[in-house]
Amino acid sequence: MITVHHLENSRSQRVLWLLEELGLPYEVKRYARDPKTMLAPAELKAVHPLGKSPVITDEGRTIAESGAIIEYLVAKTGGQLAPAPDSPAGLDYRYFMHYAEGSLMPLMVMSLVFTRIPKSPMPFFARPIARALCGKVRSSFLQPQIIDHLAMLEAHLGKQTWFAGDDFSAADIQMSFPLEAAATRAGGDRYPALTAFLSRIHDRPAYQRALERGGPYRILGG
Repeated sequence: MITVHHLENSRSQRVLWLLEELGLPYEVKRYARDPKTMLAPAELKAVHPLGKSPVITDEGRTIAESGAIIEYLVAKTGGQLAPAPDSPAGLDYRYFMHYAEGSLMPLMVMSLVFTRIPKSPMPFFARPIARALCGKVRSSFLQPQIIDHLAMLEAHLGKQTWFAGDDFSAADIQMSFPLEAAATRAGGDRYPALTAFLSRIHDRPAYQRALERGGPYRILGG
């Protein structure tokens, strides 16, 4: 039996959704974030040395990292939700499977970090400096890059229904988390094709079943 070590409000929600789409049986072991730091609890280190989620265990194996987990589960079903590797859709699939965490999500994380730093405890005289520095990083570096990325994705989904063509695939599941983060942190709702994508995935029965299994879910905001 596959066990999903599920941290609340995290990337592991994607794994629950994928399992529901694939129809694979699984069980959920839930972990709550530290209410002060919002980090994963120490108990997760007993599963994987980095103590992060998502992590699954299956047949004596421990698998971490969203992309690796998705590839493992897709392979376990003989390639369900993956287009033919040598097709144009297959190339898009491979690209977005890596792009989601390699390019887009780091920008979302940095946006969150530089939003939170000025709100963190610090000497009162340091706060204006922190606010100015973080604001400069966000306005001159992060926001222009985020706009470029979202414009590229908007154009891509303006030409086709899903990220790897006209058929839903695991690449759409991989892309869901950074785009939900963008809608929360970066004004992603200003992009109609991306907004429509989020609406489509939220309406999928498997997505809704995953929410029932995983519990309340929201992207951590700034």
